[in-house]
Amino acid sequence: MGARKDVPGASEWVLQESISAYTDEAYTNAKKFLGTGITGAEADIDTNTETFIGQLRWRKPLKPVINVVSLVDPTEGQRTGVNSDMAKYVKTVRSHGAKQVNMQVVVSQEDGLAKIGRDFSETKAQDQNDALVSVLKGIAVSEALVGAGSAGGGAGLGGQTFDNDPENKLYGFYVDLGLNKLVMDGSASAQGAARAQFFLDALGMAWKDYEPPYAYLTVTPKVLASLRAANMVDADRVTEGNIEFNTILAGKFRLIPSRTNLSFSAVERTNLNAGAGVDIVGPYTSMIIMPNSVIMEELQVPLPVEIERSAASYNGGGTTDIWYRWGYILHPRGYTWNANEDAFASNGAYWEGGLGGDEMAPIASRPADDPAFKGAFVRKTQSVLSLGILPIFHS
Repeated sequence: MGARKDVPGASEWVLQESISAYTDEAYTNAKKFLGTGITGAEADIDTNTETFIGQLRWRKPLKPVINVVSLVDPTEGQRTGVNSDMAKYVKTVRSHGAKQVNMQVVVSQEDGLAKIGRDFSETKAQDQNDALVSVLKGIAVSEALVGAGSAGGGAGLGGQTFDNDPENKLYGFYVDLGLNKLVMDGSASAQGAARAQFFLDALGMAWKDYEPPYAYLTVTPKVLASLRAANMVDADRVTEGNIEFNTILAGKFRLIPSRTNLSFSAVERTNLNAGAGVDIVGPYTSMIIMPNSVIMEELQVPLPVEIERSAASYNGGGTTDIWYRWGYILHPRGYTWNANEDAFASNGAYWEGGLGGDEMAPIASRPADDPAFKGAFVRKTQSVLSLGILPIFHS
C-alpha cells in the first residue's frame, strides 16, 4: 500500500492504509558524563533559598604564627587568626512540552504525547548532561583566563608545572601539552605505558604530592583507540553503581569515552589568549576529573507535570498540551558563581566570560583583553590542590 503523508493535524506521522506497529529508534547522542562519579550531593547546599543563588561557607586552613618563647622579653606573642570564605552557586529550571491535536489519533492511531512521556527520562538526562558539559567548559575558560590572561590579578604565568606554588594565583589550573598528543605515538622508545607519559605528567603537575588514588579521564574515540593500540586498557573493569568503566594503568584512570566536544574553536582560543599571560597552544581539550568534583542537587519545582486542554479548538476536536518542568544546581567545588544572579542559568551562561554579573558574553564574541575579564566560575580555594577539574590542552 502507498503511504499517505501531510494529513492536516497529523503531519508528523507516516500514515498508510495498512497499519503496522511503530518501533522506537534508539538514541545515539554522545555518551553522557552524567551518572559517573564526577558529580555528587552536598549537604551544605540549601535548595530552598529565596533568590536565584545560594551560598556555601567554609573555614580556611590556618596560617599559624609560631612564637619563640622568651624568659626576658615581655613583648606579647603574635596571635593566629581564623578566616572563613563563601562561594555562590546558581539555580536553573528547565521545561519541555508538546501539543497534540486530539482527533489526529483517529487517522494516525498513535498518541504523540505518549512518546513524549515515555522518553522524558532521556530528555531530562540529556539536558542535565549538556549542562554538566557546559560547567566543565566553564572551568576551562575560567582557568585559561588566569594563566593566559590577567584574571589572577596580574599577567598569567601559564598552567601548572611540577614546581609552581599551588597557592600562586597567577597560574591557571590546567596543563598545556602544546603540540604533544595526549597519548604519544608509538616508537622504538615509546611503547606501552610509556606512551601515557604526557597525561601522567599532567596529573603530577596538577596535584603534586596530593595525587589522588584514582581519577576520571575524558577520552574521545580517537584517544581511546590510541590507548587500546598501546595495550594500556586493563582487562578488568571497575563497576560504579550501574556503570562499568574501562580503566588504564591498573585502575588509576577510569575512562569516560564520549565524542562530546570539550575543545574550543580557533576564535575562542584566540580570544582566551588575548590577555597578558602565556598563550595556550594545544587545540584540543581533555580533562582529568576527581570524584565528586561537581555538586549536583535536584530542585523541587511546582507543577513538575502539567496538562492543559482546549476543548473548543479545532471546531470542537480539541488540543492537549503537556509540560514537564525540573530544576537543579550544578556547581564545581572550589569556585564561586561570577555571572548573572538575577536569572536561572543557561548552558551558555556557564562558560561565558566578562566583568561579572550581567556583563558577560560568549568567549567567541568578546576578546579577553581586560584585566578584570573573568569566567563565570571564579576560583575561591586558597590552593589549587583542593580543586578537582583539570583541563588538558593538547594536539
